Amino acid sequence: MLQQLKDQEKFDQKVLSGNDVAICFQCADALALYHEFKSRGIDLNEPFVGNNMWVVFLNDPDGYRLDFESQTDVPEGTKYSDWSK
Repeated sequence: MLQQLKDQEKFDQKVLSGNDVAICFQCADALALYHEFKSRGIDLNEPFVGNNMWVVFLNDPDGYRLDFESQTDVPEGTKYSDWSK
């Protein structure tokens, strides 16, 4: 899915990519990717549950937001730090 934000003012500028474009990938295990990215020193945001999916996202060097999402039954809005305790 390619997604472009319609109203940029509603979103925190730190979260948005430089180009206001998000590229979303559905995958088998977004949290496994989160751990892999962290182990390689990649700067990324804390995973959270949105639309019944774990969402892991980062900005690539060109400023595009890359989302990696996988289905879950964890409650909506859960942050990884709260869930993994």
